[in-house]
Amino acid sequence: MKGAWGEHTARAYLERAGYRTVETNFRTRFGEIDIIAERGEYIVFVEVKTRKSDRFAAAREYVTSAKQRRIIATAELWLRQHPTALQPRFDVVEVYGGEGTTDALRINHLENAFGG
Repeated sequence: MKGAWGEHTARAYLERAGYRTVETNFRTRFGEIDIIAERGEYIVFVEVKTRKSDRFAAAREYVTSAKQRRIIATAELWLRQHPTALQPRFDVVEVYGGEGTTDALRINHLENAFGG
């Protein structure tokens, strides 16, 4: 499954970059957050988008304003259940190529991608 592979790839990338995974695939009635991680002063809510390429559109373009609102609502619920002094941040990790393609793996990490 492309989505699960992309999430695993993104998580490994983030951990190599010094992030500590707190939770994956946190689901509520509002939506789902793919990865919740900590690094420095931030608790980071990560949306992972996996595509074969960006030939037609960047993966981040699939994180619509409606999707952003669902992620923010889900993050607010997680924060109520897990109080923290860390500053929340919303990132998008684009994963291109890889599994099932001949394209080289490419990862693009967009910090503070939305949420004001």
